[in-house]
Amino acid sequence: MSALALAGIQLSVAALTDPGLKRPVNEDSFMADGPAFVVADGMGGYERGDLASAAVVAAFRERLAGDKFGEFAEVHAALLDADDRVAEIAEGTTRGAGSTATGAVLVQYEGRPFWLVFNVGDSRVYRHLGSELEQLTVDHSLGRELVDAGEMVVEDLATFKDRNVITRAIGASDSLADSWLVPVVNGERLLLCSDGLYGEVDDESIRAALTLNGRPESVAAVLVDKAKAHGGRDNITVVVIDVVSGGVDARGEFTTGTGSSMALDDTLQS
Repeated sequence: MSALALAGIQLSVAALTDPGLKRPVNEDSFMADGPAFVVADGMGGYERGDLASAAVVAAFRERLAGDKFGEFAEVHAALLDADDRVAEIAEGTTRGAGSTATGAVLVQYEGRPFWLVFNVGDSRVYRHLGSELEQLTVDHSLGRELVDAGEMVVEDLATFKDRNVITRAIGASDSLADSWLVPVVNGERLLLCSDGLYGEVDDESIRAALTLNGRPESVAAVLVDKAKAHGGRDNITVVVIDVVSGGVDARGEFTTGTGSSMALDDTLQS
């Protein structure tokens, strides 16, 4: 666990990655030292997924390091660079290479601290505040798209055999990132994770673990253990971020209702 002071925001952060119980290679990578926090999951079924996810993280680390706010342009550039790097890796394979990329970057917007949350693929960012859990990102997966189109109900996702087929990825023909601005709130806890966590552990169990297990390093260990206890069929990566101070008041009007996030779908493209 580490305590970070970034642009006046005090954070407590822990990260943990585990290959799980079935995969011989861990194809997940992460960045957890700010101002960008990133999880990348090398795509299953592709060659060199471990190199692809590492390339995504390297692109962000080279542009978004230090103790100042990140810039929108830097996030955009990192996504473009990640796409180029993964494409180069894919050239040396017979079946291609790809990776998810999801993250939260500390930025400043109109004088206030925000998380710039972005996503390509099906890794996730959750926000836990009080006892409530909210998924901030939207999965780019076949199952999610069928639900959004009204062709399937959420309850059927668990048994849908193609639910994890990815529809966007870094290094793929469609690598468009969705993004949102979310205020930085004192007392909130963000969770970034690969699908090796939520594919084994349901949202209610994730919410309970975030609520009941104290410090970020304890939460990270409990979540990974839960995923392995439920089968551990994929690599598991979690990044847990607590906002200690420097954000807005959790009870403020600014953090509730429709003002809690702003979609920036046209802002970040890779």
